[in-house]
Amino acid sequence: MKNAFLSFAASLLLCSATLAQVEKVEPPFWWTNMPVQELQIQLYGENLGEYRATIDYPGVEITRQIAVDSKNYLFLYLEVSDKAKAGTIDIELLKGHRDRVNVDFELKPRASTEGKHMGFDASDLIYLMMPDRFANGNPDNDSIEGMLETADVTNPERRQGGDLEGVMNHLDYIKEQGMTAIWLMPIFENDMTPEYGGYHGYAATDMYRVDRRLGTNEEYKMLVEASHQNGMKVIMDMIHNHIGDQHWWMSDLPTTDWVHSWEKYGQTSYRGPVASDPYASEFDSNKLEKGWFVKEMPDLNQNQPLLADYLIQNTIWWIEYSGIDGIRMDTYVFPDQAYMARWAKEVLAAYPNFNIVGEAWLNFPAPEAYWQFDKPGTDDGYQSHLPSVTDFPLAQTIDRALNEGFGWDNGVSAIWNLLGNDFLYADPMKNVIFMDNHDMDRIFERLGKDERKFKMAYNFLMTTRGIPQIYYGNELMMGHEYRGGDDEHRRPNMPGGWPGDERSVFTEEGRTDKENEIFEYTKTINHWRKDAVAVHEGTLIHFVPQNGVYAYFRLHDDQNVMVIMNQNDEDVTIPREVLAEILDHFSTATHIFDGGSIDVSVDFTAPAMTTSVWELE
Repeated sequence: MKNAFLSFAASLLLCSATLAQVEKVEPPFWWTNMPVQELQIQLYGENLGEYRATIDYPGVEITRQIAVDSKNYLFLYLEVSDKAKAGTIDIELLKGHRDRVNVDFELKPRASTEGKHMGFDASDLIYLMMPDRFANGNPDNDSIEGMLETADVTNPERRQGGDLEGVMNHLDYIKEQGMTAIWLMPIFENDMTPEYGGYHGYAATDMYRVDRRLGTNEEYKMLVEASHQNGMKVIMDMIHNHIGDQHWWMSDLPTTDWVHSWEKYGQTSYRGPVASDPYASEFDSNKLEKGWFVKEMPDLNQNQPLLADYLIQNTIWWIEYSGIDGIRMDTYVFPDQAYMARWAKEVLAAYPNFNIVGEAWLNFPAPEAYWQFDKPGTDDGYQSHLPSVTDFPLAQTIDRALNEGFGWDNGVSAIWNLLGNDFLYADPMKNVIFMDNHDMDRIFERLGKDERKFKMAYNFLMTTRGIPQIYYGNELMMGHEYRGGDDEHRRPNMPGGWPGDERSVFTEEGRTDKENEIFEYTKTINHWRKDAVAVHEGTLIHFVPQNGVYAYFRLHDDQNVMVIMNQNDEDVTIPREVLAEILDHFSTATHIFDGGSIDVSVDFTAPAMTTSVWELE
C-alpha cells in the first residue's frame, strides 16, 4: 500500500512538472462549423518539440504535427469537420512511455454571424482614431504592473492613457457626426520599452491579446457590439509585415527564418514602387520586402509556411471572435506579395461580405492601382485579391490643388488630372479616400489654416468617388502645435477625454464657437451623404476646369448632384452652355446646406472659395 501511494505521489509530481511546460497555446480556442476546417495550434513550452500529440475527439483529427528549430515549439494541424461538436478537446502529449502532458483546448459553438462582418463601401463614412489619444475611460489601466511602459500625459511621446472604454463612452459623439464606421489603430499588445513607445499599436508583442492598457479582448468585442447597435461598423487595423522587438517570439524564435535578418538586409528602403516595378533589381526588391521597418520592428518572413498559416489563422480568429466588419492592413506593399494575395483571398473566401483596405503609401495612381484586385493593364500575372487601397495620390493632391495658383495643371486642375487616371484602377469607387491621417500633417495645417480651403476640401471628399475616411479632430478643424516627437503633434489628445480637462469638445458647451460652427458644418454634409445614393453609387462626370472652377456631377436614377469648386477669391458666373449636356435634363438645383434654389436653365453664380453642392431637380 505504501509503495502504491509513493508511486501515485510521484506520478502527480511528474504530471505537475510536465503540465508547467505548456506556457502558451495559440489560438486560445476555436469554434465549430467554421468556414475553414484546418486549424493550426502553436504550443510553446520547455522541450515541447520532443513530444507527440494524440487526440480522441469525434469530428477532429490531427493531420500533421511539426517540430521546428527551437525544441520548445510544437505545431499541430487539426481537421475540424462539420460533425465536430462544441466541447473540450483533450490533447495528450507524449514523450517516450512516461512523460505525458494534457492540454485542454476548447471548441466553442459558433455564434450567429447576423449583423457582423458586413464590410464597408462608398455608402460609408469612416472615423479614424488612435485609442490612446481619444479618451481615457478607465484611469486604472493607464499603467499595468509588469508592463514596460507607463502612461505620462506630460510627455506626448509616451502613452497618454486613452482606452477602449473611452471610445465606448463617446460612441454617441461619433454617431452624432454622421459616421457609419470606426477604425481604431491597432489594439494588440505593444509591450515595448519607453525608449521606443508603442502607444500607436504598430509593434505587436502578442497578436492574440488586446493591450491591457487599452482594455481586454472582451471589451473590444463589447465595443464592436455597441458600435453595431449604434448603426456603425468597425474596421480593425492589422500588421503582418512586422512585430515589435519585445514580442515573446524574439527570445526564442520557432525557426531561424521566422524573421528576416537585420544584419543582412538592414532597414527597408520604403520605396513602395519597387514592388510593382517590372525592372526592379533583386537588391531593391529584397531591401523593400526583407528590410525592417525600423530597428525595433523585426520583419516577418511570410514565406515561412508555419508563420503564413499562423498569420492567416490569427486574422480569421479575430474576425470570428470580435465580429468586425473590415480590416485595414498596414504596410501592404512591404511583405511578400504572394502571401498577401493568399491572405486576402482566404479571408474573403471565409467571409464573403467582408472588406479589406490595404495601406499602399504610393504617390502616383499606377503603382497604387497595381495592388487592387483585377487591376487592368498589367501582364506580370499578379492578382492581389485586395478589394480596396488607400488613395494617397488623391490625399496629396487635395492640399496641393487648393494651395497653388490655378492653370492647366495647377489648382483644381490637378484634381481633374489625377481623377483622369482612374482607368488604372479596377474599381476606384472602392478606394479609401482621405485628407489626412495619423502619419500626415493635419489638413488644416497643410492648407495654411485657411477655413475656406478646409471646407472646400471637406466637401470635395464627401462628394467625389470612393470611401471617405475622416481623421479624429477634423470635425473641429483641428490643427496642431509641435510639442516634441516626430509624429505626436499630429496625434493630440482630444480635450475632454481625460479626467481634469478644462473643457470637453465632446459637448456643445465645451467647444469653442468656431469648433461648434465647424462641427455643425461637417455634420450637415455628413448626414446628407448618408442618404446620398448618387454619391454612393452614381456615375461621376466632370468637366475640364476653367479659370479655377471645377464642375462635376454624380448621376443616379434616384438622385443627381452637381458640385462646383470655385477656387477664385470672387464669385464666378458659370456659363450654362458648358454644362448643357447635364443641365438640359434639369431646371433647378437646391443647395444642400441652406436649401436655397437656383435656376439652372440660365447662367448661375458659384460663390468664391467654395465647394458648392446642389441636388438637381
